[in-house]
Amino acid sequence: MIAYPAMLDVSRELVRYVGRLLHTERRHRGTPKGSRHLTCFYQALFALAWFRSKPNLRLHGIAFGLSQATAYRYLHKVIDVLADQAPDLHEALEHAAADRVPHLILDGKIFNTDRCRMKTTSVKGETIDAWFSGKTSDFGGNIQALCEPDGFPAWTSDVEPGGVVDIEAARRHVLPAVYPYAKAIPVLADPGYQGAGHGIVVPFKQPADGNMLSVDNRARNALQRALRSLGERGFALLAERWTALKHTTLSPSRIGDLVRAALVLVHFEHRRIS
Repeated sequence: MIAYPAMLDVSRELVRYVGRLLHTERRHRGTPKGSRHLTCFYQALFALAWFRSKPNLRLHGIAFGLSQATAYRYLHKVIDVLADQAPDLHEALEHAAADRVPHLILDGKIFNTDRCRMKTTSVKGETIDAWFSGKTSDFGGNIQALCEPDGFPAWTSDVEPGGVVDIEAARRHVLPAVYPYAKAIPVLADPGYQGAGHGIVVPFKQPADGNMLSVDNRARNALQRALRSLGERGFALLAERWTALKHTTLSPSRIGDLVRAALVLVHFEHRRIS
């Protein structure tokens, strides 16, 4: 084995923040002092290095003196304690209402994952891979997000298999809670959310008979698209900074927790929490 130096481009304050969460969790569980191979600080460092660049977890664990099984266990523990800090949907909506934001942006993204053999029945009655997304032509999990007007991510959902379309995922995880706020805070969404209901502002569809939309409706679509496009920043802040989200080899069922953990890291780095 050959050791070599490496740098991790996260602040010491972030490592200490995650370490404090781990320390609180260990005290809550009554973990005896000195019974873990890594201190809370180094367990946080171990996990943040994985989030940042996603090294091979077996080799990454060896660098910290961990077996493969222990490396996975330590990583999952950090994901859990971070995900527990993420705001739930009602908290995010209350915060938006208190700040009197003019609107929110709803968007969905397929987070790539390894193939999962879980099957489901399509609308045509065919047996298909539940985690295969026609949107990306690959396997992944569907995550819904609400972003602030500047695109900053405020909340992310639990994961749905990639075969679940955005409107269906939104009906399960977002829309019931959003409707009571929609009169004061309209939600902008892309054409994939057609039929979402009151307060969800989507573009006008092109007429099926080949006619053109009116000038007013085309102008409305252009304005809505210009505002809505800032929502792309939300997923970029998550997946471009914490590159482990770009493709996960963890269980697909963990994608929701993984994204929520990254959301907390983004909130900390942008001074939304401390």
